[in-house]
Amino acid sequence: MADELTPETPEEEQPKKTHKQRKNGLYPGVSDELAENMRTGWADTELHGLEPIAQAAHTAARRAALSERFPGERLVVPAGRLKTRSNDTEYPFRASTEYAYLTGDQTENGVLVLEPTGETGHTATIYLLPRSDRENGEFWLSGQGELWVGRRHSLAEAEQLLGIPAQDVRELAEALTEAEGPVRAVRGHDAVIESALTDKVTKERDEELRVYLSEARAVKDAFEIGELQKAVDSTVRGFEDVVKVLDKAEATSERYIEGTFFLRARVEGNDVGYGSICAAGSHACTLHWVRNDGDVRSGDLLLLDAGVETHSLYTADVTRTLPINGTYTDIQRKIYDAVYESQEAGIAAVKPGAKFRDFHDASQHVLAEKLVEWGLLEGPVERVLELGLQRRWTLHGTGHMLGMDVHDCAAARTEAYVDGTLEPGMCLTVEPGLYFQADDLTVPEEYRGIGVRIEDDILVTEDGNRNMSAGLPRTSTDVEAWMARLKG
Repeated sequence: MADELTPETPEEEQPKKTHKQRKNGLYPGVSDELAENMRTGWADTELHGLEPIAQAAHTAARRAALSERFPGERLVVPAGRLKTRSNDTEYPFRASTEYAYLTGDQTENGVLVLEPTGETGHTATIYLLPRSDRENGEFWLSGQGELWVGRRHSLAEAEQLLGIPAQDVRELAEALTEAEGPVRAVRGHDAVIESALTDKVTKERDEELRVYLSEARAVKDAFEIGELQKAVDSTVRGFEDVVKVLDKAEATSERYIEGTFFLRARVEGNDVGYGSICAAGSHACTLHWVRNDGDVRSGDLLLLDAGVETHSLYTADVTRTLPINGTYTDIQRKIYDAVYESQEAGIAAVKPGAKFRDFHDASQHVLAEKLVEWGLLEGPVERVLELGLQRRWTLHGTGHMLGMDVHDCAAARTEAYVDGTLEPGMCLTVEPGLYFQADDLTVPEEYRGIGVRIEDDILVTEDGNRNMSAGLPRTSTDVEAWMARLKG
């Protein structure tokens, strides 16, 4: 990574004519002659006639719905800022979900502002960093200048792509400080914007905005469904990639599995939608095992929970529990088949008009039946479910909403989410599991250290549901045949 003359101060906070030099930089300064040389001799790279991004019409409709919900109020939705990983290196930037949902833009420092036009209606403006200034040298002297991190769109280009008038974000904080009238903002992403609004907003009003935007994402439009299917299809290919290299993972660790899936995510998408869970052996009993540093052994199971995130930030969330050597043992198959039966019951309960809780209840009923049948719990099943006794081994809920966030719509009201009703266009996961911890003395020894989860991404349709991740086999026999084909 290059280490030359760059400042420690962010570009948007730079003085117009000077740039702070990095401590311990190799060059003591910039001569007048070099500064003058760097100002000139650059071609005009402005792009013209750009087509709007694919979701532009959808983001416009979302902004219109937002405007209707909060008439007469200024609405401020930031993208967020770069976060330091260590010293002068940053984490890869990921725009806030609310901002990306309403604009389609993903650049740091961006802010969407909806200005009320009266008692009804708003005008939308997107505030962005403009192209780096070549006159004052920020394009090559600033740590976030274009010579260092790459070209960004001009404001005029952004307007063409996003369908929203664009202005310089460096002027926004001061304008918001002086603004009058009611304001709501999405918090937690941009401290500078929040500081400018500190005497104009309340937590209660801002929370209402956040809740609305979370609930608005529950029913997906055609663009979103298409993006989710892209994410799932890439994820299917990522799982296939992993099966083909399980021998290499055995020679190394779970990290090989993680890296293999990550390659598919970065080649076909933006990233992974969440930290991949590559849990071999007893690690499968840890729900969010993301250390991925354990051994991969023949005869054990691999619980792989992973999802590709598309360039538009929609993510898949799929889990399969695979026999590392390609064949389930009798006890592994017994547990796996029970989870599969539970998932089948859950998927069957996903349909328009059903309660969100129905698929969870259906799945849990099957698992409780199995635990009673195996002698691990004393029946009747209704007693087990009433007391939640099955949760020692089922641990988690059976699914969640899916979209731009892997746990989408998380800020929605309980009555609109877990106590709500399914509608066509909703996308959710169905993911029952059984987990027998390695140190659980209440189960026979042969159960201990086995964890199984099966997870698919389910779209609610007009007449039922569609399993978006059906490209991956689910029955134990189909999984074995699929793995045998891939391994050749």
